Formats: sequence, C-alpha cells, structure tokens
Amino acid sequence: MKRFNHLLPQLIVCLLAAWCAVGASAQEEFTRGLEQISFVPKGQWIAGVNVSYSQDHADNYQFLIIENLSSDSYSFKVSPMLMYAFHDNLAAGAKFAYQRSMIDMSSADLVLDSETSYNVDHLYSLRQNYYATAAFRNYISLGHSTRFGFFSEVDLKFGGGQSKLVNGSGDDLTGTYERNFNMGIGLTPGIIMFLSNYSAIEVSVGVLGFDYTHTKSITDQVYIANRHSKSANFKINLFSVSFGVAFYI
Repeated sequence: MKRFNHLLPQLIVCLLAAWCAVGASAQEEFTRGLEQISFVPKGQWIAGVNVSYSQDHADNYQFLIIENLSSDSYSFKVSPMLMYAFHDNLAAGAKFAYQRSMIDMSSADLVLDSETSYNVDHLYSLRQNYYATAAFRNYISLGHSTRFGFFSEVDLKFGGGQSKLVNGSGDDLTGTYERNFNMGIGLTPGIIMFLSNYSAIEVSVGVLGFDYTHTKSITDQVYIANRHSKSANFKINLFSVSFGVAFYI
C-alpha cells in the first residue's frame, strides 16, 4: 500500500502529460482544408464603372385596372469605382454614384369598377441623387482558377438628392420640392470573370442592408413636411442586381 501511494503522484503526472499531448496533437491536426490562391495580388489598383439606362414610352396603354396611359419616362445611373488591394485578395476603396429619373405622364385612368374611377393627368416628376460609398472587398477564387471567382463587399454609403413633382395645370397646378439625405450599410456578394489579365466582368446582388432616409418637402412654397424612414433588408434583392466592367492594373 505504501508503495502504491509512492507511485500515485508519478502516475497522475504521466496521465496529465499524455492528456496534454493528445490535446496538442488534435489541435495541430485540425484544419478546414481551405486552399486560397492569390486571385487578386497585393498592390493592384481596381477601377471600374457600372452604367444602366432605361427608357419607356406609352400611348393609350391599358393594363389591368389602368387605362388610357400616355407617358414618357427614363432612368439613368452611373457608378465609378476605385479600389486598392492592400493584401492578397483584400481590397478597399470608394465608389461614387449619380442617378437621375424622369416621368412625364400626360394622362391615365385608374378604373376600379364601372362606377369608381380616378383620373391622373399632367403629372411630371424629376428626381436625382448622389452617393459616396466606402467599400471593402474579399476575393475568393473558384478552386484553383485565376479566371473565375467570387467576392463579398461591405459598403458604407452616404448621399442625398432632390426631386420635384408637378401635378395639374392652370389654376389646379400644384408642385412639391423635396430634398433628402440617405445613409446605409450593406453586404453585396458577387461573381467575377476575368476576360484578360487586366479586365473583368462583375455581377453583384444586394443581400443584407440597413438604410436611413430623411426627406424635407415643400408644397406650393407654403406647406413644409419632414419624413424619416428606416429599412432593413435580410434577403436577396433582385432589383439590386448590377453588371459592371472592372480593370485591374
């Protein structure tokens, strides 16, 4: 019994040493098995631009409850980008955007039933906005490919703009002028395909985001109103899909 008591401390020390060795071995052997190549090497400048334009014309158009729609409209947006890869597959920089849209509706009837209808005529709306965005990107290659890959982008956006809305004619003419301020943060994943060593096509879509907008409006130079709006988006926004061309120098 005395001999066993003499060997007990040594046995405990051996067990502790073995347990530590097994734990260290397990930690060393654990790996996620992710291999990443230098898809966008450190020191590259990234310059690109997204441009979109749409135009619509309707003459006595009818759709569901809308009848006798006659209007002209267009929408234009341009967004240049400049970023720098401060580390392999990591880049930071800025984006700028200008957006302008116009709707000129000469007539439209909203027919709910045979006895209920509403008429809208001489409606004119013009809106333009400016944005400045700080952006951070993480690139991930598709396997060992240096041509196809993915990126995730985090954006912090600040901007503002103005709009005017004119309705009616003659003595019934009314007009509203608005100014707005906007800020937001969002996550935008995308796909990139290199056409050459220096040019690529990018497709991105908004997934997560939070936006805050403050709008001040003045109607007929008399009535003043303020509006605050907040929104959070935690799903794929198909209306935010964008296509662009980027140059890697």
